[in-house]
Amino acid sequence: MDCEPLAERRAGARRMRVVATAALAVVALALLGACAAGPNPGVDTSTISGAGPYGFWWGLWQGMILPVTFVVSLFTDSVSVYEVHNTGNWYDFGFVLGISMVFGGPLGARRARH
Repeated sequence: MDCEPLAERRAGARRMRVVATAALAVVALALLGACAAGPNPGVDTSTISGAGPYGFWWGLWQGMILPVTFVVSLFTDSVSVYEVHNTGNWYDFGFVLGISMVFGGPLGARRARH
């Protein structure tokens, strides 16, 4: 019984999974790129449409999109990685929690298992 064709089929299937995972990662990064933080012109946003300073939830979101925002900020001066007009400690806590969810959460745990 020749096992070579079975081994070749398994290797081919493994390569296809790697290609599919890479394609999915590219699509996910493109979709996440659409959510990058916008310009921070330094104006008082509390006078614009009743919006107050950014709080915990915005800090959490902006911490999670930090990798994309950082790359965008390298190529443009109108995007910053940190919202200056924030509520202080709660925004900071959300920001750090968001960063830890991306770099140390499920992705970090998966890397530790392998």
